[in-house]
Amino acid sequence: MPKILIIAGDATEDLEFFYPYQRLLEEGYEPRIAAPTHKKLQFVVHDFVDNFDTYVEREGHSWPSDLALSDVDPAEYAALVLPGGRAPEYLRNDADYRRLVSHFFDADKPVAHICHAAITLAPLGLLKGRRTAAYPACAPDVELGGGTFVDDSAVVDGKVVSARAWPDHPDWMRAFMEVLREHAPVKKSAGDR
Repeated sequence: MPKILIIAGDATEDLEFFYPYQRLLEEGYEPRIAAPTHKKLQFVVHDFVDNFDTYVEREGHSWPSDLALSDVDPAEYAALVLPGGRAPEYLRNDADYRRLVSHFFDADKPVAHICHAAITLAPLGLLKGRRTAAYPACAPDVELGGGTFVDDSAVVDGKVVSARAWPDHPDWMRAFMEVLREHAPVKKSAGDR
């Protein structure tokens, strides 16, 4: 069963972590969660309220990481998932995060990113020449990073699949599963249907 790396940290968007995590399990992949340190993470929920100019943040679920970023050998993983939330603001400053994310792009492995995860890719030059979705407030970051912002629920650029935010999950994960099935398929045993 192919292993898929999910990088998360405190203040990762709750839904943007759990939805892909559970979809990967359903499809027969082995998702592994890496964080700056091996610990229980506290996620957040971003929501919209009437007469408020931006989103609000509330405490979400907590979930343990499987390993620290520094302990990850990216060669062991078939693909990468980058949820959004507030965590990308500090994850992008972590040298191991940058090392890992760059590996997946350099090796042309499947990558799914959503929402604010784009702000971690732009400074690394990984969006240059790419079409990508992100939370609309991140459009300037995408463009400053040399990418083309696309306001859509699932943007596929090669093996990279991006989306704006959690309301896009069905389209985003459907597109990513198609990429995974082609480039990192789950081997079915004789007893599987």
